[in-house]
Amino acid sequence: MNAYEVLYVITPELDEENNQAVIDKFAGIIAENGGEIVKTDLWGKRRLAYPIDYKTEGFYTLVTFNAAPEFPRELERNFKNDERILRYMVTRKEA
Repeated sequence: MNAYEVLYVITPELDEENNQAVIDKFAGIIAENGGEIVKTDLWGKRRLAYPIDYKTEGFYTLVTFNAAPEFPRELERNFKNDERILRYMVTRKEA
């Protein structure tokens, strides 16, 4: 198992309940694939460095987790297929 971090930006139009649903969805995907969530940081709504799809804000979430080496590709596929996600980045942490 490797240590990873994923930072993703959720579209700003969603209310708090729908934001939590998106966060729970991706936490569930990590758990279903044998991953273990270490920490979830909700950074909240912040201004984007540049507009994405004419949006200037987004809801930032940082998740630290442990998973198998092949799992990040599956997680990125799920991020890509969800229209509520503006941007995402999965990185491996050094031990």
